[in-house]
Amino acid sequence: METEAETRGSRQEGLSPNHSAGNGKDARRDGETVAPTTTLKQPSEMAQMVCGSCRRLLSYPQGTRHVECSCCQTVNFVLEAHQVGQVKCGSCAVLLMYPYGAPSVRCSSCRFVTEIGVHNRRPPLSVQQGHQLPIHSYTDN
Repeated sequence: METEAETRGSRQEGLSPNHSAGNGKDARRDGETVAPTTTLKQPSEMAQMVCGSCRRLLSYPQGTRHVECSCCQTVNFVLEAHQVGQVKCGSCAVLLMYPYGAPSVRCSSCRFVTEIGVHNRRPPLSVQQGHQLPIHSYTDN
C-alpha cells in the first residue's frame, strides 16, 4: 500500500526537471509558459520595518508614510533613512534607532531610557547636504 507522499511523488514523476508541480513558480508544459497567479512588486520597490507594537516584520511599498500591522492593527509611521538617528543603549549597548529631535529613546530589549546627548543630535542641514561652512579669514590690521 502506497503512502500519500509516495502517491504524490509518483504523480509528479511525469514532469521533466524544467516543470513545476504547482508551487506558484513559472511552470512549463509542452513549451507553454504558465505565469504565477499573483504578481509581486519588484524587491527594489518594497521596504521593511518592524511594527512598533508587536515587533513583527512588515513589508510595504517604498514611499508609504503609514503602515498598518496585519497582526495587531497598529498604524506605524514610516521614517526615511535621513529622518532617523542611531544610538547605543546606555545599559545593554543594543543599537537603537530614533526619530531626529527626540530627547530620549527607550530600549526595546532592556527598557532602559537613553538620553539623546549633544553628540547624537542631528547635524546641520549644510553638513547633511555636503556643503562646507564658509571659512572666514581674519587678518590683524
